Amino acid sequence: MKFTLVFVIIPILLAVYLVVWPPFPWTPLRIVGAAIAVISLLLVSIARMQLGPAFSIQPKAVKLVTTGLYAKIRNPVYVYGCTFIGGLALYWKPVALIALVPIIPMQIARAHAEGKVLEAKFGDEYRRWKAQTWF
Repeated sequence: MKFTLVFVIIPILLAVYLVVWPPFPWTPLRIVGAAIAVISLLLVSIARMQLGPAFSIQPKAVKLVTTGLYAKIRNPVYVYGCTFIGGLALYWKPVALIALVPIIPMQIARAHAEGKVLEAKFGDEYRRWKAQTWF
């Protein structure tokens, strides 16, 4: 519960910080970047909470989570993690978007490895869910 609460509080504190004490002058690009970062961090937090005990650093098939964000996206932690980094880059320095060049292929490889483990354990149930979801 403490871990879950932290991941809900962090996006709220980040949003408050950016609004009350912005380290840079507000520009339209920084506003968009901050909004993307805060919303993405909140969605990563929700995805992590929805995984519950199925969360692990290394791919393993504890439970097939197919509800909540996972009803539409197989890997919302990876998707929203990348959009979080993109939002931060837009906020601080747009050239930092280059950081996504190695991160996106790494996330795709991780998702592929997880998919193999889940398919081996859950078989047809995983394949049906995979056919109904994106990434």
